[in-house]
Amino acid sequence: MKDEGAPQARVIPDRSFNFLANARREVERRGLDEVPVVDCDCHLYETTALPEIVRYIDNPNVRRSFERSSLGMAMHALLPGNLGDRTVSGRIKTDLDMHLPTGDRAGIHPLAAGLLHSMDQMAIDYSILFPTPMLTLGTHPQPEVEVELARAYNRWLVRDVLVASPRIRTMAYLPLSNPEASVDFIEEFAGAPGVLGFMVTAVRYQPIHENRFVKVFAALDERSLPLAFHSGPNWSDRPFEQLNRFLSAHALGFPFYAMLQLTNLVVNGLPERFPNVRFIFMEAGQAWVPFLVARLDNEYRQRSSEAPLLRRLPSAYIQEMFFTTQPFEPLDDPEHMRTMIEMMGGPSRLLYSSDYPHQDFDLPTMIWDLPFLSEEARRDILGGNAMRLFGLPAPERKRPAGAAPAAAPPGTRTE
Repeated sequence: MKDEGAPQARVIPDRSFNFLANARREVERRGLDEVPVVDCDCHLYETTALPEIVRYIDNPNVRRSFERSSLGMAMHALLPGNLGDRTVSGRIKTDLDMHLPTGDRAGIHPLAAGLLHSMDQMAIDYSILFPTPMLTLGTHPQPEVEVELARAYNRWLVRDVLVASPRIRTMAYLPLSNPEASVDFIEEFAGAPGVLGFMVTAVRYQPIHENRFVKVFAALDERSLPLAFHSGPNWSDRPFEQLNRFLSAHALGFPFYAMLQLTNLVVNGLPERFPNVRFIFMEAGQAWVPFLVARLDNEYRQRSSEAPLLRRLPSAYIQEMFFTTQPFEPLDDPEHMRTMIEMMGGPSRLLYSSDYPHQDFDLPTMIWDLPFLSEEARRDILGGNAMRLFGLPAPERKRPAGAAPAAAPPGTRTE
């Protein structure tokens, strides 16, 4: 049982330098306080609250391992590692600190208080929250560790963090290494306050097309729940051992694991078998999707007998899926970007995400400033698509008195 009392996550007081001060100026200049914005992929560093999470672990052996380990030991001995210097020795600035809760946020969890502060700075109405170190948990050689830590994390997030504000939501972690446990998770967390669906880490080695996973997709399909595959890099994986720079592993890793999972989904007919599951691919960018559309359609035309469950081209299924925007990959020619988005299924398939507070996060202005999109398309990507997908109510936040209406970037299409 969780001990009652004040939240125990490490809190760092506000500094004189406001990391997001420029973000606030930019969203105000564009009038984005009046535009509904849903951040479909932002992050917390759950290990800062590891003692709180560990209290929710049911298995006493797994719980004792974490209780008797320092944070440093837990990160290096109990959780799978993830090589790579994300900030290039500090050259890329990032804000991993939390803000001291003040005023009406003094009584809520510090992680929630810090997130709400950053959301206000970026004009974000809703944030869908995901872990960070746990994104490698799918590679743990002990499936029971993924199950126990994921369950504890989900319970802690729902009971301690999400209760702070209806603006903070999540997609609960599914430990796909254990299909039976995943079904139990769906039964426990589907419909829990703040839970919009479920997430699977894309960096894993269980072939999701195997029959043992059918029960998981069936449980999601029965409830018409979305399932997200959150990608990431894994420099230690065999294909990437040849790379001598993290730049290379970071560039290739995210789309690699997304392509792997999406290909298994489509070729094995899972969208055809489970049409009520809305599939989302997170943090892999966009450029890989047209590549995969072309490759799979070409192969299917030649070898359709190897994908007997498909009734349409692979591209038709892919263009019904959703993709988060971060990292948004701008091209020099806007027409190339327009074509790329159309090959993905159009603006209605894109969901804005910041990836904050990671070093390469994107502000909502990244989407708003795209000149080849109509204002309607920009509004859909920033919030409308996600609000329809997740059934989110219109945000309560109103445009501040005297604030200018949203300003269109130069050259914007208005039709």
